Amino acid sequence: MSWLSGPQMMFLERYLDLSTMRQTLVTTNLANIDTPGYHTRDIDFRGELNRALDAPLTTVSAPFTREVRGLTERPDGNNVSADRESMLLAETQLQFKAAAAILRAQFAQLSTAIREGQ
Repeated sequence: MSWLSGPQMMFLERYLDLSTMRQTLVTTNLANIDTPGYHTRDIDFRGELNRALDAPLTTVSAPFTREVRGLTERPDGNNVSADRESMLLAETQLQFKAAAAILRAQFAQLSTAIREGQ
């Protein structure tokens, strides 16, 4: 089995998908920072990654989003924290960039092997 269809590639694919999903949730939270009654949403990144990797490729479903508990709620019912969301956004961007760099390195190795095999 080649690495293109192996567990490493599947892991990177799921990792990038979940990073993208989390970034979408974080930006949605930030966009709703002034919406009365809005509650912060997130995913359990590690749990969703494990769930995706344990499931067969054809049965992987969308990640479960959940309301984040324990955040300070303002009088209007909104509990979005700009500091928390900004930190998560930066963390998620770094995770995505790291996974993309690993993927680029693997494709560079493949390209090198192809060129040297000619």
